[in-house]
Amino acid sequence: MSTVFSKIISGEFPGRFVWADEKVVAFLSIGPLTKGHTLVVPREEIDKWTEAPGDLVSHATSVAQIIGQAQVEAFGAERAGLMIAGFEVPHMHVHVWPVNSLEDFNLANVRSDVPDAEFDDAAHLLRVALRQAGHEQFVADAGPLPA
Repeated sequence: MSTVFSKIISGEFPGRFVWADEKVVAFLSIGPLTKGHTLVVPREEIDKWTEAPGDLVSHATSVAQIIGQAQVEAFGAERAGLMIAGFEVPHMHVHVWPVNSLEDFNLANVRSDVPDAEFDDAAHLLRVALRQAGHEQFVADAGPLPA
């Protein structure tokens, strides 16, 4: 059975993408901890990150690092947080989000009331920061993803 992330990647469900390459995509979390919270997701459906090939885990975390650097730049954050939990959706994903304190890691602060305009602004700011950092070829704009 296809995961919700596979449906987002295929375009069946909407997503605000900021990155796409041959192995992973990155899109904004619909339940962000902070503005710009992004998920790095393999195109291949793999449930647990501990079952993924090492090169895929390495690539996903490398992309998360690039996105984290863009988040620090775009949102003026002190740092970027990183987490692999995997309980929400049975499809490996790396959470990366702008953080200014340990309080920004508190999962009780997940937002479900984010206006579309805030999501659109966050995606735009991340895309700009990624382009400015030299990653133009991987920046995913609105519309269908390249395969």
